[in-house]
Amino acid sequence: MDQQCSAQSCQLDRQLEDLAALAVAKGLSIVTAESCTGGLIGGWITSLPGSSVYYKGGIISYSNDIKEKLLGVDAEVLAAAGAVSPQVAAAMAGGAARVLEGDLAIAVTGIAGPQADGTEKPVGLVYIGIFYQGREKVFPFQFFGSRQAIRQQTAEAAIALALEALKGNWH
Repeated sequence: MDQQCSAQSCQLDRQLEDLAALAVAKGLSIVTAESCTGGLIGGWITSLPGSSVYYKGGIISYSNDIKEKLLGVDAEVLAAAGAVSPQVAAAMAGGAARVLEGDLAIAVTGIAGPQADGTEKPVGLVYIGIFYQGREKVFPFQFFGSRQAIRQQTAEAAIALALEALKGNWH
């Protein structure tokens, strides 16, 4: 990765390298399902040489239609809870693991802003779903800043959570 990096970007670089090393050492594959980040997580993972060994791919499921058709998110869940909900994040993670045949799935859904697009939910509300060892866990976040800042914070948190799961911090 880049030799000249800020403390924050160097930390992200280390996390991506550690995620890669653990996935390879454990013989695991990683997949992604991204809504509000629009492929940012998959882009970061594939920025490392050799990522094809452990990263199978991802689905950018920005619309509810794609969440339903490609990830198998139930339309009733989307209607009742909304696209930005823990239920949808869990379903996206499980769906990505199933459809893309991944051992660890990272899923993100949230409101990046600058408007909340007709929902009562606040800009910056994000749910990150991780599927690992046969189950989904969902982590809620409230991020602040510009649209790009919220997307970046979401992707950074998702990488950190995936790394913690592979390190065995999966209770």
